[in-house]
Amino acid sequence: MPPGKNPAKVLLGGMFMQIARDRQLDGLRAVAVSLVLYAHLLAADGSHLGHIGVRLFFVLSGFLITRLLLEARADARFAPATALKSFYARRALRIFPPYFAVLAFVWLIGLESSKEVLAWHALYLSNFWYALQNEWTPWVLCHTWSLSIEEQFYIVWPLVVLVAPRRSIAGICVGVIALSLVYRFYWPLTGTPSLSRDLLPPASMDALAAGALLATHRSKGEARPQLAQKSWMPLLAASLMLLWIRPVPKTPMLEWLTWIGLEVVPLLPLTMLVSSCSRGIGGYLGRFIECPPMTALGRVSYGVYLFHAIVLALVVKAQPWIPVNVSEQGPGRFLVAGAGTLIVASISWLAFEKPLNALKHYFPYIRSGGAAAAIVKPGGPIREERESAEHTAYSRASLDRGKAFQTSDVQ
Repeated sequence: MPPGKNPAKVLLGGMFMQIARDRQLDGLRAVAVSLVLYAHLLAADGSHLGHIGVRLFFVLSGFLITRLLLEARADARFAPATALKSFYARRALRIFPPYFAVLAFVWLIGLESSKEVLAWHALYLSNFWYALQNEWTPWVLCHTWSLSIEEQFYIVWPLVVLVAPRRSIAGICVGVIALSLVYRFYWPLTGTPSLSRDLLPPASMDALAAGALLATHRSKGEARPQLAQKSWMPLLAASLMLLWIRPVPKTPMLEWLTWIGLEVVPLLPLTMLVSSCSRGIGGYLGRFIECPPMTALGRVSYGVYLFHAIVLALVVKAQPWIPVNVSEQGPGRFLVAGAGTLIVASISWLAFEKPLNALKHYFPYIRSGGAAAAIVKPGGPIREERESAEHTAYSRASLDRGKAFQTSDVQ
C-alpha cells in the first residue's frame, strides 16, 4: 500500500470500480437478448443476428464462470469439493426454477403439442432432440437448445477449472476452440446442411471456451494479445460484410463458406467486446451500456430469453383480439410480444427469481468463519483488514457488488 493512502478507501474504490464494470456486463446481456428478440419477433428475413446474440451469451458465460472459479481457486482456503458443490447449488438456484416453471406451464396447457418431448427438455437434451429430428418441432421450445448447451458445459467445465493444473487451462481452451473449428469444416464434406451442425455441443464450445480463455488471461494479469488487438477490427468489418451478403443467393460452396465465416469470424470481436466491458468502457458508449434501462434489461435477460417464445405463442393465439398484426414478423409482433415478454420476465424476476437468487450466499465458494473472507479477488486472496473502519468499508463494498452482480454467475 503506498504511503499516506487509506487502505479502506483504496479497497472501497476498487470494489466500486468492479461494480461499474459488472454493470457493463449486464448491459451486454441486454444487447445479446435484444438481438434475439429482433431476430425472432421483428426481422422478416431469418436474421442471423439472433444467433450472434446467443454466441455473445456463450462468451459471457464462459468468461464469468471461469473467472469466478479461478477467483475461488486463488484463495488460500480453496477446497475443490466445496467450490464444486457451491457452483452447482448456485447454478441450480439461478437456472432451474424458472426453466422448470416454463416446462410445467407448457405441459399444463399442452402448448404446441410439447408434452411428448418434455423429458428431453427436462434433461437438458433439447439440442439433441432437435438435431435428431432435423426440424424445429415443437417450435415453442426450440430456443431451449442453447440452454441445454450451457448446462452440458456446466457439467464438465468446473471440473476442468478446479482440478486441472492451472497452467494447462489456457491450453485446454485453445484445444477446445481448435476442435470446434475442425467440426465446422467437417460439415461441408457431408454435402447437406442439417441442424446437427449448429446444435451439437462442438458447434458452440468455441464461444464458451473463448470466454474462458479471456478469464484465464485476466486472472494472470496479462494484457490482451497484440494479435487480438490488431485483428478484431478487420474481423468485425468482415463479420458485417458476411451478414450483408448472407441473404444473397450463392452456390452451395459459397453458402457453406458464409456459414463457417459467420460462426468463426465474429468470435474474436465478441470476445474483445466482453473483455472491454469487463475492464470498463468509458465515454458515451460506456455510459449507454451501463445506463439503468440497459442494466435492468440485462438483469432479467434470462427470463426474457426463456419466456419470449411462450409469450409469442400465446399472443399469436390471441390474434383475433389484438388490433395489430402479430401473426407475422414485424413491428406489431415486436411491440406486443416484446412488451408482454418484458412484463412476464420482470414479474418473474421480482417475485420468483430474485428471492431464490438471494439464497446463493448460503453456498460460498470458499468456506470461512468471516463474511469478508468469502470474497476472493483475481490474482490471490484478499487480505483481511484488521482495523474496524477498513473492515466496514470492505463489507459495504462487497454487499453492493453482490447486489449489482447477483445475476452474473451466470445466466
